[in-house]
Amino acid sequence: MLRTPTPTHDANALGGSKNLGNLPEWDLTDLYPSNDAVELKRDLDWLEEACRSFAADYEGKLADLSAEEFLTAIHRHEKIENIAGRIMSYAGLRYYQLTTDALRAKFLSDHQEKVTIYTTPLVFFTLELNRIDDGIIDALFDANADLARYKPAIRRIRAMKPYQLSDEMEKFLHDMGVVGDAWERLFDETIAGLEFEVDGEPLTIEGTLNLLTEQDRSVREAAARELAAVFADNIKIFARVHNTQSKEKEVMDRWRGMPTPQTGRHLSNDVEPEVVEALRNAVVAAYPKLSHRYYELKRKWLGLDVMQVWDRNAPLPMEATRTVGWDEAEETVMNAYTEFDPRMGEIAKPFFSKGWIDAAVKPGKAPGAFAHPTVTDVHPYVMLNYLGKPRDVMTLAHELGHGVHQVLAAGQGEMLSSTPLTLAETASVFGEMLTFRRMLDNAKNNAEKKVLLAGKVEDMINTVVRQIAFYDFECKLHDARRGGELTPDDINALWMSVQAESLGPAFEFMDGYETFWAYIPHFVHSPFYVYAYAFGDGLVNALYAVYEENPDGFQDKYFDMLKAGGSKHHTELLAPFGLDASDPKFWDKGLSMISGFIDELEAMEG
Repeated sequence: MLRTPTPTHDANALGGSKNLGNLPEWDLTDLYPSNDAVELKRDLDWLEEACRSFAADYEGKLADLSAEEFLTAIHRHEKIENIAGRIMSYAGLRYYQLTTDALRAKFLSDHQEKVTIYTTPLVFFTLELNRIDDGIIDALFDANADLARYKPAIRRIRAMKPYQLSDEMEKFLHDMGVVGDAWERLFDETIAGLEFEVDGEPLTIEGTLNLLTEQDRSVREAAARELAAVFADNIKIFARVHNTQSKEKEVMDRWRGMPTPQTGRHLSNDVEPEVVEALRNAVVAAYPKLSHRYYELKRKWLGLDVMQVWDRNAPLPMEATRTVGWDEAEETVMNAYTEFDPRMGEIAKPFFSKGWIDAAVKPGKAPGAFAHPTVTDVHPYVMLNYLGKPRDVMTLAHELGHGVHQVLAAGQGEMLSSTPLTLAETASVFGEMLTFRRMLDNAKNNAEKKVLLAGKVEDMINTVVRQIAFYDFECKLHDARRGGELTPDDINALWMSVQAESLGPAFEFMDGYETFWAYIPHFVHSPFYVYAYAFGDGLVNALYAVYEENPDGFQDKYFDMLKAGGSKHHTELLAPFGLDASDPKFWDKGLSMISGFIDELEAMEG
């Protein structure tokens, strides 16, 4: 129910200089004026009473409600979701600005506990809802068109019916949720507090990862070795977090009777397991014609006999080292969005002018990038760690796409606005594609076009190949944990088992690379989230092909899809474009776009 913000993009864009212009910071006053605001206290008091009275009015009575009474109950539940979501968004976003600050961590923890305690009486709602016969539910929908609008949300709740525990057990697990969250916070605080030193300069993890995209190979190597050394020093903490989280999940899944560790994610994504399996198999089968082929090209460009891991995101030799100031980044993305449709530019504009983006890299700030939707009557907030490389522009385009999507879907209300993860990446990846196409069209010569194409291929490989390799690693990790505690060496071995397969024969792996699983936040915050990136990229590639073939009327259909939020299944959302993600051949269309870009790069060699 509660949407605490989590980092959601394994940002490929890392880079930097300090002369970036005036980088925006969040203004969180649209949520609450301050951490001791009377409005916050008022909302906490309201929430406690609203949850108590909701339970008093409806517990044990849901099956006997008329359609109108049931609609009133849903509206009351949505209002509770809204206030709880506002409180947790404020506490969470404030924390992510400075995760090393003990008072912010305490503020988040205290409010998490209060909200959990206050909302425990609501646990009955979904449990009782799932005990009502299908016939009664259908009759309620037939009797009231306004209630029928909530059918997709109710259907998703009822999909959990086979895995539901007793009322007492569900309340217990709800209360225990704050304990699991503590492991996530330990991970966040450990990552944000890591200290690195390269060539005598103290750096955060963002600054160190940034060096992996430097032109100077010795700097990239020094950064990779420093990352490995610091991860190794902290590997016991990361192994403990992963062991505990995966064991907690295994216990939960076993009690619920879930057939696989991935089942819960597929259910929350509203996607069929066979669709994900088809995606995974299509990508793995395409490794040789995608990542293996591209990295062989890159190996030649770099003039190397064999590539090391610190060469994976290296700039090309013909690529000029260039810092993109914030104003230029804003102009590039805004022009791309506006050229596609002026309405998109209008939605994106306030992100830059009203304190909806926090862009600068700062000590203690959460790494990576994300867009958090907050609640439907406020607006999203975008977090970046902007360091001025061209790929950072793509991350801005990506997260702004999430923001636009979230603004458009807000009209659906709390229960229907949240898009399943598989479709949540659609607008973000589409925003990247629009920005890339604009930059490609404006390329001054073939060399510049080559650099842009190669950069896009690398981003797509990072989004598709790398994330499916991450997914395979998670599958292996959770499977292995069922057999007992995993040592750091055990986890390292699982990581390496997917890396060579996905990256291909162009690579050699340095000692220490086996620990690089440790810093990926998705494994801790959102198990099995990562396939959503590959899903989104494949879907957008297919969508973009439709747009190129027949642009007439595309924008309106595209906006309708984004406005739908979570109110429709992926089959309904894609039908107007003549696309069907349940068709195994669907994924080959998306992958062929990446392959086609590599064909272009190979042709440039000739």
